[in-house]
Amino acid sequence: MSAEPQARAPRTLADGFGRLIVLVYVVFAVSAGARAGYQVATKFADAPLSFTLSAVAAAIYLVAAVAIIRGAARTALVAVGIELAGVVAVGALSFADPDWFPEPSVWSHFGSGYGYVPLVLPVVGLVYLLKRRKAAR
Repeated sequence: MSAEPQARAPRTLADGFGRLIVLVYVVFAVSAGARAGYQVATKFADAPLSFTLSAVAAAIYLVAAVAIIRGAARTALVAVGIELAGVVAVGALSFADPDWFPEPSVWSHFGSGYGYVPLVLPVVGLVYLLKRRKAAR
């Protein structure tokens, strides 16, 4: 046996705390996607904007998760940035003019229907990605 230390595999974005972030993104992609799919299929005419936004949110969650898993930091940063802008904009609009969102979307009222995780998740994701980016330099 050799006494040489084993080389550590390089850390990826999905290691450590990144795994938890990916898990939450996948759960939200599935839950928002399933909800949006059901709403689009059964009552799209009632609130097309709300249901479309939920489908868009699900797609963004999926893109963020896949980008983190694949180590595509730039793509992950863009997806998470769009997510944060979306939840802030839709959250503010849903309070300012509730008629725009007769049915809640994932991002309505800053994600209150999902325990505000849609508001907190992109902030945590951006902090994580930016810290990893800084550490890689």
